[in-house]
Amino acid sequence: MENKKILVVEDDNVLRDVLIEKLRKSGYSAIGAEDGDVAINKMREEAFDLILLDILMPNKDGMEVLEDMHKDEDLSKIPVIVISNSGQPVEIERALELGAKDFLIKAVFDPSEVLDKMEKVLNINSKTSDENQEDSKESPEENKNLGENMPPEETENKNNENNNEAAAPQDKVLVVEDDKFLRELFVRKLNSEKFDVSSAIDGENALEMLSKNMPNIVVLDLILPGMDGFEILSKIKSDSATAQLPVIVLSNLGQQEDIDKAMSLGADDFLVKANFTLDEIIERIKEVISKKRG
Repeated sequence: MENKKILVVEDDNVLRDVLIEKLRKSGYSAIGAEDGDVAINKMREEAFDLILLDILMPNKDGMEVLEDMHKDEDLSKIPVIVISNSGQPVEIERALELGAKDFLIKAVFDPSEVLDKMEKVLNINSKTSDENQEDSKESPEENKNLGENMPPEETENKNNENNNEAAAPQDKVLVVEDDKFLRELFVRKLNSEKFDVSSAIDGENALEMLSKNMPNIVVLDLILPGMDGFEILSKIKSDSATAQLPVIVLSNLGQQEDIDKAMSLGADDFLVKANFTLDEIIERIKEVISKKRG
């Protein structure tokens, strides 16, 4: 795999950073592109074995990238796996028509499935044309559970054993995030940094967990089903049992009025997802915990 070069085209810094890190730990060479224009330029400058492509991006979106690749004799040969929040049948069909090998929906798949799909696509590319034609008859849903040679999760954790900045085992983090893909990425990364991590998908779930097992910090999304992050934050800070609990808001919302509202309700920090890498978010979590301890 060390010879396989992957381009991760994703405008969300957190997702891009995590995917690149995961790929590198799994033996791939990986770099990122934050939008479609940058991606196309990189494809013309360097040779890639596979593209991981988001659809919803600024400037040139993923579908436009696929269209450009489809028209270019050289670029059309590079296999593409689409990873998107959008999963409308018409979009999946269009992406496959333009040459995408598979289409993954962020909210409903495990992050490790990305590696499974890549393993399958790269194996297909190494087969004969007859075998390729046979495999092309499979639907995207038939290509699951293929990562038999993937390193176990223990290998990923072992890579962090010598990290002197890793949090102490007693540092507990509650992640409140309804996006399955993001939530699992945060949990995996925090676990690898020696945090004790729990997660909740909505406000009711989060408040129930706080009443049973108090963490050292809460990482809170704002846009959630039912009770939004502002209401959760207000409830945390108005309850004497949790009022001193540090909370970092991590959201796609970045308007000054949203930041001001969260800080006035007692948030210790406000991070806009698109502006921070996952490592930077981890460092901010450590800083807030350390500051709270005095």
